[in-house]
Amino acid sequence: MSEEENRLKGQSIMWVKGVVVVHARGGEPAELVNKALAGGLELSAIRWTSKGLLQFELSVSDFFRLRPYLKETGCRIHVIERRGLPFWLVRAERRVWFTGGIALFFGMIFMLSSLVWSVDVEGNVKLTEDDILKAARQEGLYAMQWSFRLQDADVISRRLVNALPGTTWVGVEKKGTKVKIQVVEMTLPEGVALQNPRHLVASTDAVVTQIIAETGRPVVRKNTRVKKGQTLISGTIGSESNSRTVVAKGTVRGLVWYEFDIEAPMMQKMKVYTGEKKIKWHAVFGSRSLQISGYGGHSFSNVETIRHEEKVSWRNWSLPIGRMKETIMESELQERELTQEEAKSIGLLQAKAEMTESSGTDARVVSEIVLHEKADNGKVYMKVLFEVEQSIVEEMTLVQMQGD
Repeated sequence: MSEEENRLKGQSIMWVKGVVVVHARGGEPAELVNKALAGGLELSAIRWTSKGLLQFELSVSDFFRLRPYLKETGCRIHVIERRGLPFWLVRAERRVWFTGGIALFFGMIFMLSSLVWSVDVEGNVKLTEDDILKAARQEGLYAMQWSFRLQDADVISRRLVNALPGTTWVGVEKKGTKVKIQVVEMTLPEGVALQNPRHLVASTDAVVTQIIAETGRPVVRKNTRVKKGQTLISGTIGSESNSRTVVAKGTVRGLVWYEFDIEAPMMQKMKVYTGEKKIKWHAVFGSRSLQISGYGGHSFSNVETIRHEEKVSWRNWSLPIGRMKETIMESELQERELTQEEAKSIGLLQAKAEMTESSGTDARVVSEIVLHEKADNGKVYMKVLFEVEQSIVEEMTLVQMQGD
């Protein structure tokens, strides 16, 4: 055995026995050390300190055997450090409740992290979430199940595919205390709905800006003014002697004019925060919460509540316990006077929104003309003409007459 191994072994033995570091004062310290060593005591780390005191280390058992040598040399000793197993056990005994609490805390964390707290389902369209969770439960996968009792994810995936008709693949992924079930359902070709022969006619008066016929015969051209109900793409094709009807399909866009009477108030109400607030803290356990601070009511007349939740997490692990901060903020309505131009802009935006709702999301405002404008009684009154490019087609079914 090498010297280094002997030294480490000796340190380990001393730690088990317990080590006491002392200062020798008065009398003859050097004589104290010599007599103690001659008497078989094991002293180590013997040195003079900067204050002229002799310092050395010895085991707990040798510390109690040192008394006769102190009387012989007239020295007194002062303990400056205690270390080793005996002293650690004494401290642990004094802190038994603290140590037990720490052990209980880590035990609870381990137990909570060993449970499946939630099972989420994604990708299902035709299958209901309840059916999928029911099939997963039959395979031992459900909330509050122990993680170590779960089968391998691949095994559960294969069995769920067999148990759920209409699925091509089911993936099971576990992250921390959450399990995600990803479902891919079979895609069947949709049957084409039978359609009757038809024309495409104008849904409103307009000037045609674009016409594309996929099926059928276009009967108007670009820049043609058309009336509501006028045929745009005919569902009758062929010659007079040899004609047939089809389902007309295509795209026709045109310029349409909308006239709006707008009333825009010059006094605007807006919500602002006063700065007064009340904060409540909640302890969160899964889907439940327990309020721990911020009790009592408040005197706010109008409030807005903001919640912020924090879960205990470490790297990719997330536990279903944490805290939630609930901030109740006082708000009030304040009035702000607008200029005529600001009120005008707000009124035009509202009119465009109404126009888009009636003409379709693909509509495009080409121009706007304010025909009349005046401010009176705290409002701005306007008559506005919008020129809009939009789809102008609607279907008209062809009724075929059959002879007897």
